[in-house]
Amino acid sequence: MTKKDFLPDRPFHLSELKPGQAAYISRIEAPNDTTLRLLEMGLIEDAYVEVMHEAPFGRDPIAVRVRGCLLGLRRQEAAYILVRKAADS
Repeated sequence: MTKKDFLPDRPFHLSELKPGQAAYISRIEAPNDTTLRLLEMGLIEDAYVEVMHEAPFGRDPIAVRVRGCLLGLRRQEAAYILVRKAADS
């Protein structure tokens, strides 16, 4: 693991992950309507989430795998999701 790939021990935003990095969802800090939509998409507390891809220009949107599904998220939406590092990351 290089220093560039280091994940902090404190909670951080899903939008900070790079492709191939994974974490567990700690909580969602978003407006109520956005929180509900993210929860309905399966982005729930303690769910394992992995960033699979990011757009080549501007790195937005990102594709994340969560609970067996591949979801597309804008980085602004991903910034509402606080995660903690996975043990194998």
